Amino acid sequence: MRHLLSSFRHNQLNHRRITPRIHSIFCANYKPQKPQPLPAPPSPPKPPKKPVTFTHHGESWEDPYSWMSQLNDKVAMRHMDVYMEQEEKYIEAVMSDTERLQSKLQSEMGSRLSNELSTPPLRWGPWLYYRRVEEGKQYPVLCRRLARANEDFISNKSPSAGFDFTSGKRIEQKLLDYNEEAERFGGYAYEELSEVSPDHRYLAYTMYDKDNDCFKLSVRDLNFGSLCSKPQADRVSNIAWGKDGQALLYVVTDHCKRPYRIYCSMIGSEQDDVLLIEEPSENGYVNIRHTKDFQFLTVHIFSTTSSKIFLIDAADPLSGMIPVWECEAQAHCVVEHHQGYLYLFTDAAKNGQLVDHHYLLRSPVNCSLNKRKWENIFSDDSEFIIEDVDFSDKHLVLIMRDKRNFRLCPISLPLPIMKEEIKLKEISPQSLPLPKNVSQIKPGTNYDFYSSTMRFTISSPLMPDAVVDYDLSNGKWNIVQQQNLLHERTKVLYGTSSSASFIQSARNSGSNNEVNPENHSTWNDLSEFYACEVHNVMSYDGIIVPLTVVYSPKRKKQAENPGLLHGHGAYGEILDKRWRSELKSLLDRGWVIAYADVRGGGGGGKKWHHDGRRTKKINSIYDYISCAKFLIEREIVQDNKLAGWGYSAGGLLVASAINSCPSLLRAAVLEVPFLDPTNTLLNPILPLTPADYDEFGYPGDITDFQAIRKYSPYNNIQKDILYPAILVTSSFNTRFGVWEAAKYVARVRECSIYDPKHPVLLNLTADIVEENRYLHCKESALETAFLIKMMES
Repeated sequence: MRHLLSSFRHNQLNHRRITPRIHSIFCANYKPQKPQPLPAPPSPPKPPKKPVTFTHHGESWEDPYSWMSQLNDKVAMRHMDVYMEQEEKYIEAVMSDTERLQSKLQSEMGSRLSNELSTPPLRWGPWLYYRRVEEGKQYPVLCRRLARANEDFISNKSPSAGFDFTSGKRIEQKLLDYNEEAERFGGYAYEELSEVSPDHRYLAYTMYDKDNDCFKLSVRDLNFGSLCSKPQADRVSNIAWGKDGQALLYVVTDHCKRPYRIYCSMIGSEQDDVLLIEEPSENGYVNIRHTKDFQFLTVHIFSTTSSKIFLIDAADPLSGMIPVWECEAQAHCVVEHHQGYLYLFTDAAKNGQLVDHHYLLRSPVNCSLNKRKWENIFSDDSEFIIEDVDFSDKHLVLIMRDKRNFRLCPISLPLPIMKEEIKLKEISPQSLPLPKNVSQIKPGTNYDFYSSTMRFTISSPLMPDAVVDYDLSNGKWNIVQQQNLLHERTKVLYGTSSSASFIQSARNSGSNNEVNPENHSTWNDLSEFYACEVHNVMSYDGIIVPLTVVYSPKRKKQAENPGLLHGHGAYGEILDKRWRSELKSLLDRGWVIAYADVRGGGGGGKKWHHDGRRTKKINSIYDYISCAKFLIEREIVQDNKLAGWGYSAGGLLVASAINSCPSLLRAAVLEVPFLDPTNTLLNPILPLTPADYDEFGYPGDITDFQAIRKYSPYNNIQKDILYPAILVTSSFNTRFGVWEAAKYVARVRECSIYDPKHPVLLNLTADIVEENRYLHCKESALETAFLIKMMES
């Protein structure tokens, strides 16, 4: 090889020594070729227009693509099939020059997927429960093993999974093979609910039945591995076990998918399941859950105008329901039981006055509704906001927020008999160690009520999710599972000895609360490579909107970086700012990733949510636009190189922002977006919940209807204006139907100025992308290639 390279270099030198005479001969014989014309850009599909006029509240409008939503019209659906095929060919043609880039991106993203083939084992009583994927199989297997059989094990290693080489025995019990379930349900296995009975004898679970478009309930006997003859109900939305594991309560939906009936089934009995309650109101919904100690079952009946909580004795589910709580308007209510007291975590109004955050109440179990008095446990404190709570036999754990900083604070139970409300500052709750830049803390299932260990998932924009076990009795902590991107491996710790290094580090530091939470090697933090900043952005009306910005300091250049701005702003949900490994491909290419915590979302209290919903939805849109302008004006992102990204209701946010200011974004990705609220809320094809109307507005109310018309992306597309490049992705399994995405894409192309450098694309998937991580990689690679192509065009 060295000789060949030398020879090539020698020939290159000789070529440079060609005499002018020879060179002139070459020039004389040279005939320039005519430049080949560039191929014409592909033309976007043009679906047929069949205008239909609608009138509501005296206002009329025309919808030329209404036919796309006529699911029962066979002719319309044939046209839709042809149109979908045209869209598929069009996106392939437009993105054909990115095939190598997509392949590279998919390889990058695939290499970052966790190699972990098992979920962290969850201890409940004597058992450790976990799911693992067997080699060559598409779906996981639910397994368990006795904790005493082998404390130190690694269940993700194949083929040794479930095999103890010391004893030479198999110590694993397979409970449910979802690959076999896929055979039962037409090659598709999607589970929504699964609950093991408190005696560990039965598994109740619901699987999606494609043919009947519902979730089907099954109960499996774990001792024998066989399905029980009953119950086997359809359209099940919720399940809860009784105390002894012999009674299973489940909620059934009507044909509009409204949860309205609760049944009780006695396992092993030949008697018919008993109907406990039926909610007749079309606006009424029912929900059921068990308290963590399995002493009671709680029934929540709610609508837009009221919330009621009933208590059922878990040992005797047929003994009736006792009312324990009632309030006006829909409220979030969770009831727990601890040593004779009921604890209510709610955001219901106090004394007729709306509250901005959740609070915790307590009341003795043995009280009638008329004499029941709920006492407030903690005094209101604007500095410490309680975001969530979790209970065990000995501890109450508060997930708190101090401005933008999260805390995890255990408090010993039982609480003292109180003469007045407890001030959190006075009891000085000790905070468990957390890394920097925490964006969310989620409690685990924590089934084992009598365990001193609780599990939480810690999320951060600069750190892969960490599943952490905290021993509340001594404050020691153990990272059970977290991907380590730096070493391309996954940190998985099982049992006691494998967590010794973490416990030892806590001991070496004195008390556990003195463990340095900024120890990057401990938390697999990526702050050595990426930076995270939070800016205060003033919106159009003077309100301050938090804007989180993540970037690579090595690749940051003033006013030269492309950027991607995320937004959601709905249902009071905290914006997902978790580290997503697919975004690393953009960060490493010099992109800035930003998150706009606009009104309508969570993290700012109930008022923050209410100020971005219904008639005030326009606030969330203006907040997003203000954040986009801030990024450009402060030269964090290069002018004309900012893209938007929104999922579901976030798609509505970004699309509405584009209508308001089409030149602000260069490109946008809208994933399974909500784009046609006027028609969807007025004439829902798929069932909607009270939360949907409470969020986006009830079209029966003229004020709400007028607000919907103003922010609806589909109805406010500007004419004869150049729109940014837009990629809309949708799925046949989304709540907001494919027709919404198809109508929007067709309407944008029809109204806006056509420019092949600003294509409007529709990408459809037949499966739920989130359930298949490799399909998710493929779709993410397409979206990322689209963004890069649009910025470089």
